Amino acid sequence: MKTDKKELIFKATEELISEAAYNDITVDAIAKKAGIGKGSVYYYFKSKDEIIYAVVERSYRRAIRDFFENIHNRPETSALEKMKLLFYSIIKQDYSNNEKNMLHKLNLHEDPDIHHKINVAAIQEIAPVVEQLMYEGIAEGTIHSETPKESAEVIVAVLTYFLDRSMYSEDPQVMLNRMKLISEVMETCLKAEKGSFDYLYKLN
Repeated sequence: MKTDKKELIFKATEELISEAAYNDITVDAIAKKAGIGKGSVYYYFKSKDEIIYAVVERSYRRAIRDFFENIHNRPETSALEKMKLLFYSIIKQDYSNNEKNMLHKLNLHEDPDIHHKINVAAIQEIAPVVEQLMYEGIAEGTIHSETPKESAEVIVAVLTYFLDRSMYSEDPQVMLNRMKLISEVMETCLKAEKGSFDYLYKLN
């Protein structure tokens, strides 16, 4: 079966992000890597930035897909446990292989626009799933919030922001302290049982 050209563009871009310096990634380089004409790239995307954003969205969607596959046969799983599995899926997708992982490489780039794209994509793709889990938790009585949608957006934004390794020290103790604070804030704001978010210490 003939491979979809858009899929070729995605795969080529992911490989280039992992292999090359960000400034060396161009539409020409993507087309060459994909083995297609430059015009074919422009048929689907207007610019390199649009391609990068689409690739970031795709990465988060892959993590979310893995999460739903993981819980498909586990209907008894609580909302808080599902939230834990979701965050694990996302962090695994983002940072499990720092040498090859594209989101990690993008996070190391100094251009603030790149970091903005990553944060926006995270909120758009992940926050609706967190919101769904929050409603489940409210129904169970394990989470308490009058603003599930807004709370979900803030949780994802904060986690994405503070896990951006280009902006903050990667010193292990600093990271541990930061994640402890975030877990305590989430526990307090959602009025969840003590220790509900302690797993955040080990996320990355």
